[in-house]
Amino acid sequence: MTSVAKIPVIDISDDNQDQAQVAKELVEAAIEHGFIYIKNTGKAIPVEDVDAAFELARKLFKETPVEEKQACTIQKNNRGWSAMHYETLDPKNQRVGDFKEAFNFGEPSPTNHLQQPIPPTISSAEPFISRFHTLCHHLSLRLNTLLGIGLSVSPPDFFTSAHLRENGASGTILRLLYYPSLSSLTSQSQGHEVSRTSVKEKEDVRAGAHSDYGSMTLLFRLKGQAGLEIQTREGNWVPVPVCPPGTENDPQPPILVNIGDLLSYWTNGLLRSTVHRVVFPGAQANGSGQEGQEGKGNSLVEGESGEGERYSIAYFCHPVESMKLEPVPSERVRAFGEENGKAVVNGEKKMLTADEHLNMRLQASYLKLYEDENKE
Repeated sequence: MTSVAKIPVIDISDDNQDQAQVAKELVEAAIEHGFIYIKNTGKAIPVEDVDAAFELARKLFKETPVEEKQACTIQKNNRGWSAMHYETLDPKNQRVGDFKEAFNFGEPSPTNHLQQPIPPTISSAEPFISRFHTLCHHLSLRLNTLLGIGLSVSPPDFFTSAHLRENGASGTILRLLYYPSLSSLTSQSQGHEVSRTSVKEKEDVRAGAHSDYGSMTLLFRLKGQAGLEIQTREGNWVPVPVCPPGTENDPQPPILVNIGDLLSYWTNGLLRSTVHRVVFPGAQANGSGQEGQEGKGNSLVEGESGEGERYSIAYFCHPVESMKLEPVPSERVRAFGEENGKAVVNGEKKMLTADEHLNMRLQASYLKLYEDENKE
């Protein structure tokens, strides 16, 4: 039987719950796994809105002319369309860029308008995109509040305040993702056809191994679509089921939340920013992506398939750009740092701002974007 990630499922929808207990469960999951399933009862993010977001993704990636998407090619502000192979999340180990397309929507304006060009084919969806963005924002604020309570941060709303839109601009992104099926991979890649035979199943990945750049990520997936793996503390790759035990009959798969780099920096590494990737399920992995470790990976979870195309939606929550990456005022965070002989994760990043960290990571993954700029 395939070994899978044993990630806790937490229901935060009941306002009558003991919030301190819920906060404790969230923190412990963030420490041990860096990933948490949030049971989606439809209260935080309505089920019909999640369905509509996936329908929008299908329209964008399957019905929108490539010329419209190319006119919205991603820029240094991390907004817009990235074509097949345009992003390389693990440049040290990937022979080619990621086998995926993506479209990034930045935060809407105070009047709920998108502050970037979008393809005319989906222009009528602008109000919905802004609303879905805001729903995810509110859920991320709730989770940040609970993490602050669970860590006894002083003041307890430190994380929440750091992410309020009214406190300044941020790198927060709502991202629609499309991974073509392995058997019919003929998508455009910067004007060139990508043939099925160009994929080396033992080497290539749909999204390279990486940790997320921001504070936390909300990930929405579709039932039956395999591919996501996380790296364990022992260096092995294990799949993350879309529907963990007990959620198979829920109207929507649980929202998968993972801790990003900034919450890890802010907590001296106590909260874990876990390395993860998206693979061609069923192919034999070579373990690339983490210092040459030989992870087995690529096993299928019962009830999931790697044969067809794959869609996902990620909300990358980032704090206000000017926030410093220094340890938060928490006795538990301070004690953990002292026990591990460090004041912060990677001390040289101590005075980086959230925006500086994001730009550093983007330059490493969007090689073509920055190479083209340097040639000008």
